[in-house]
Amino acid sequence: MPRFLAVIFSVVLFASFAVFAQEANDKKNNKNNTNNNIEEEVETLSEAMYTPFVERYILDELKQLRIDQAQIKQDLIQQIVDREHNSVDRAVTYATDTVTYFFYLIAGATSILVLVGWRSFQDIKERVHTLADEEISRLVQEYEKRLEVIENQLQQKTQHIEENREEIELTQEVQSLWLRAQQESSVANKIAVYDEILQLRREDVEALTYKADAVLELNEPQWAINLCHQALSIDHDNGHAFYQLACAHTTMGQFEEAVRYLAEAIIRSESYRDEILNDDALKPLVESKVFKELDKIVAMKSHDHDKNT
Repeated sequence: MPRFLAVIFSVVLFASFAVFAQEANDKKNNKNNTNNNIEEEVETLSEAMYTPFVERYILDELKQLRIDQAQIKQDLIQQIVDREHNSVDRAVTYATDTVTYFFYLIAGATSILVLVGWRSFQDIKERVHTLADEEISRLVQEYEKRLEVIENQLQQKTQHIEENREEIELTQEVQSLWLRAQQESSVANKIAVYDEILQLRREDVEALTYKADAVLELNEPQWAINLCHQALSIDHDNGHAFYQLACAHTTMGQFEEAVRYLAEAIIRSESYRDEILNDDALKPLVESKVFKELDKIVAMKSHDHDKNT
């Protein structure tokens, strides 16, 4: 009978192991199928998965990360200051104990000297106190200087953290305005958004050139030219500003000036060659005789540009 029960127990145990092994194998196969499906979906994606809201989320995370890093730095500096304070306390205590023991030693020696007729005990005591006060004053002044240096460093770090925080907030606001400008369908509304960006950053070259592009759509070439020259006064090698100048002069029928500015833009970036034939604003220039001299002007100006740089 015991042998029969042992056999039954062995069979049940073996069956349990078989069931567990089968379930583990099924879970592994399901996991592999899920991974294969995910890889197929990723490979068949036709466009990016991010959105402006994801960019805003990333900026918020970066801001929080910088704030946390700044807080960690501030806590570390505070710990250093606390340790300096503790060092000062220990140094003063050590100096006081040393002076006290030294005073006891001098007092004993002075007692002997008084007995043999040298200086009085009162004179030696006053001298010891004077020396002790001078030493303590020196130590206090030294550590006051150290604490002043640490305080100045803390103020500089705090100012730097505040400037970084303001810059992050400004960058987020400017980024939201650029997103608004991309979503606006009205040219007038785009110009208004670019003006808001320029109020926050007066020397934003990109905002000036994009505003010039919007102004050209309103058939205001002279206004666009003024904006491009403002951008070039800030960034002398801004290719987009030269390209917009070429478009503005083409609109005014000044093809020679347009070709000259277009050559400057191509020198900064060869990608503008692909945009020339697809840009409606440059069609009159492409159809003119002056356009045939573009490569010659580019070569000449490129040589002058390399020579100056």
